[in-house]
Amino acid sequence: MIATEKKVFTRSPVLTPNITHYCPGCGHGIVHRLVAEAIEHYGIRERTVCVAPVGCSVLAYKYIDIDMSEAAHGRAPAVATGIKRARPDLFVMTYQGDGDLAAIGTAEIVHAANRGENISAIFVNNAVYGMTGGQMAPTTILGQKTTTTPTGRAANEGPPIKVCEMLGTMDAPSYIARVTVDKPAAVRKAKQAIITAFGRQLDNKGFSLVEVLSPCPTYWRLPPVKAVKRIEEWMVHTFPLGVYKDKEAENA
Repeated sequence: MIATEKKVFTRSPVLTPNITHYCPGCGHGIVHRLVAEAIEHYGIRERTVCVAPVGCSVLAYKYIDIDMSEAAHGRAPAVATGIKRARPDLFVMTYQGDGDLAAIGTAEIVHAANRGENISAIFVNNAVYGMTGGQMAPTTILGQKTTTTPTGRAANEGPPIKVCEMLGTMDAPSYIARVTVDKPAAVRKAKQAIITAFGRQLDNKGFSLVEVLSPCPTYWRLPPVKAVKRIEEWMVHTFPLGVYKDKEAENA
């Protein structure tokens, strides 16, 4: 008897066929796929607008086949707010890295969340500036070596900023969660968190954000496999996974 092959997984039609430019082991490709699958899940491709500012995240337009808008460094939440208020019928999201969202864009994300803007943010945290040379980011962990902290981030340079914990204290956001993509089970949980976050906007429930812990093998100076393992061994101790705000559960 001749065995027949059965296709069990295909590329989401929301993704382009472009070959990735990301470094080997980078998590952006996985996050792109999860975002695309969440958009496909709701059937909202034709009315989705994504705002991606400066950083590795800006090149998401090459891989996610939706309408995209670039923003000045850190200003994606402000641009997304303007688009959503002008066109409330659209699904509007931002796709941002930690150097962008938690540094020059801190005020933007804080006030968008505090106002309860009906937008969704995908926040990719690899604890380092990935596009500009591996400098210390607001999320760089104490002791972590970067090109600007060659002996490790010191205490007098401040501890890493914990975005989910900060935004989770606010009254207005609908859903705030932190996930990772370091293993298959974690990827499935990350996808569900993104689907939940997108659903809140579609139900007009207000602001949602999903933070994704992601490896940066190049600037962590590690092979891809070791970089992925380091998330569980090192990163989650500073940035614990979980749901930090779920207004629907609070009101249930």
